[in-house]
Amino acid sequence: MSNKVTREDILRISGVDPRKCMKCGKCSGTCPAYEEMDYHPHEFVSMVLKGQIDRLMQSKSIYKCLSCFACLERCPRNVEPAKLIEAVRLAVIRQQGMNHMTENDVPALLDAEMPQQAIVSAMRKYKK
Repeated sequence: MSNKVTREDILRISGVDPRKCMKCGKCSGTCPAYEEMDYHPHEFVSMVLKGQIDRLMQSKSIYKCLSCFACLERCPRNVEPAKLIEAVRLAVIRQQGMNHMTENDVPALLDAEMPQQAIVSAMRKYKK
């Protein structure tokens, strides 16, 4: 049994079809976390399509995504890059054996420069 996460695993978890992407970049152009990401939403979609899952799993982008779905709102083809990012983040968490944050860990990590949207997203994500 292999622990390697495949493109098919990410596609199954996310329910997204990255083949619909026409590489217009509108998703990245509207992303509020664009400057913080090493792989931007349009690159993320392309890398999933190419099967470069290991690189994405090591990316800081999976933790910088605000899950605000601005990328989906701007996508003319409804590709949903944020769902792909979330699927990769979930795959990392699963590989770590559920060794991840709880909702009680979030307040200690807050700082004055953190966007309100990130705080809400974190609480929504870790709240049971």
